Amino acid sequence: MNENNISSMSEFDIKKDKIERLEAQGEKAYKAKYKKTHEIHDLENFDLGTRVSIAGRMTFKRTFGKLIFARLYAIGDNFEIDFTKPIRTSVQISLSMGIVGEERLKYFKEFCDIGDFIGVEGELMRTQTGELTVQVEKFELLSKALRGLPEKFHGLVDTDSRYRQRYLDIISNEKARNTVLIRFKVMQFIREFYNRHGFLEVETPILQNAVGGALAKSFRTHHNALDLDMNLRISPETFHKRVIACGFDKIYEFAKDFRNEGLSVDKLQEFTMLESYAAYWDFEDSIKFYTEMFREVCHFVFGKYEFISNGRVIKLPEQFPRMDYVATLNEILGINVLDITDVDEFKELIRKKNLIEEFELKDQYTVGGIIDLLYKRKMRPNITEPTILYNYPNVVPLARYSDDDDRIIEMFQLVIDGQEMVKGYSELVNPIQQKRNFEEQARAKQKGDAEAMDYDKEYILAMEHGFPPISGIGFGIDVFIYHLLDCENIRDTILFPIMKPLDKDEESDDEDDDED
Repeated sequence: MNENNISSMSEFDIKKDKIERLEAQGEKAYKAKYKKTHEIHDLENFDLGTRVSIAGRMTFKRTFGKLIFARLYAIGDNFEIDFTKPIRTSVQISLSMGIVGEERLKYFKEFCDIGDFIGVEGELMRTQTGELTVQVEKFELLSKALRGLPEKFHGLVDTDSRYRQRYLDIISNEKARNTVLIRFKVMQFIREFYNRHGFLEVETPILQNAVGGALAKSFRTHHNALDLDMNLRISPETFHKRVIACGFDKIYEFAKDFRNEGLSVDKLQEFTMLESYAAYWDFEDSIKFYTEMFREVCHFVFGKYEFISNGRVIKLPEQFPRMDYVATLNEILGINVLDITDVDEFKELIRKKNLIEEFELKDQYTVGGIIDLLYKRKMRPNITEPTILYNYPNVVPLARYSDDDDRIIEMFQLVIDGQEMVKGYSELVNPIQQKRNFEEQARAKQKGDAEAMDYDKEYILAMEHGFPPISGIGFGIDVFIYHLLDCENIRDTILFPIMKPLDKDEESDDEDDDED
């Protein structure tokens, strides 16, 4: 192919032509496998002169006559990470004519481009500048990329492209890469923590007949074979307590949940919830367990029991200070919130004190709903240090009533910097009271409350066969990482946020890195 033809071709077509030329020579541009002996992240731990075989994506390439320098990128596998130190994800490689030979050097120049996956074999060395380098003796083109990578110094700048093409964002953006890497290692750590404490990991249904476990709007779907309208779960809670009824005393699940709610920087519609339940525990046991887990996760990531949030150092003591929910609300309202039973009277009191905007107030159908809204607007934003809220009014249909006052439920939440980190309670296991709560939820739904729970007959049937005392906790992994790592947007904590689809004919217009 002459130079005039090449200059008129797009980058995509040039690389496609290279594939055709390779295949015409009897070589596969997409190999089946490659045998690695070492991982890039671990190379610092080996002596110079060690012979290694590594593989990764080429992110940089420069030619100096008979010498080529390039970089291979890979996160790799089988690693233990100290998050207090930089994570190595790339290494320099060097190819010289004197070692690989003229023909192979020419091949590398012509057919190996930025974005391609390359396998190399050679010895570890350091250049005159001290750069750890693999001096290549053999190499193999493993997989040909048809499109280039983002410009190396700036990566993907456009927010839509960053979330839509996360594979490019992760490669070029160290912060994005570290966030998701820490997320998955934290999930692994939490799983090991639960296992050490005698919990069993379980799986429960995502498709459910009844909306339950939380107060939220659901996504709806249809089961064709059964001709049945169903919902994607908003919580696994009611099924988890049925698992406890089977005789499994301690269980947990990393559950995919779905809530059809508005978009914001701290809310996802598809998210990962960690829920766990322990028979014969009450909410005080759950507070102790979660506090220990949170502190240990923080120490695992940062090497200390503190993290940064909004520019402030948040310290995690062995016991978090507490705030009485009812007492604090009473100070705001000027009356005892437990004495309020009429929704309309409660709304009028709120209006007189100008505590909540009217447009939010009009969509509330229960006393509990108004209390929760009042908490979110007037209490939660003022809590900065890690604080356990307890002594809640009876606002959660699945929580156990206090033995001292049935207007109180045995529930807690941890709030830091105005954000909820976890919710837990002693579970309601009295089927007679649970029926009453479901009936109240049904009345709220009839009045227009889209977030009210369904009357779950199957759950009541299971409860009537007997549940032991239970306590459970639930916290969103995405929200947990969002606050722990002080992210700008919760979508940074996951690999592939939900995005509107591209138009049928729309293609990526990413710029290539410079190549020789």
